[in-house]
Amino acid sequence: MPKEFSRTRRVGEQIQRELSALIRRDLQDPRAGWVTITGVRMSRDLAHARVFVSVLDEDRDPMRAVAALNHAAGFLRRLLGRALSLRAVPRLRFEHDVSIERGARLSSLIDQAVNEDRNRGAPAAEAHDGAPDWGAGLEDPDNGGEDRS
Repeated sequence: MPKEFSRTRRVGEQIQRELSALIRRDLQDPRAGWVTITGVRMSRDLAHARVFVSVLDEDRDPMRAVAALNHAAGFLRRLLGRALSLRAVPRLRFEHDVSIERGARLSSLIDQAVNEDRNRGAPAAEAHDGAPDWGAGLEDPDNGGEDRS
């Protein structure tokens, strides 16, 4: 039975924190600027770490930032080894995390659909202010079986 807080998860979270600080403080490559580490997935033997990054600046190419981070992976691994007390420092592989962009895109599509419905003047949304009428058409037993609505 797996533990709730496994060692791979704890090490991954610590690597995420340390790498965030190292990239911000020690990495001088301008291509890797404005990146956020969104997650770290460790192999079971702790020898490899997949590091997921997202680029905050929309004008920057995320693939260039990932390439810069992969180019600096050895340097970051050495700094990570100094910061952590691990027997073996995992090899780092950076990957672009599209989940934030995908979530933002879905959110904008939902907002767009809601605004289109409002502009059309949907009668159900105006009559009930967007709140469903849960009691419509139900009989009230305390009122002699008459309709409550």
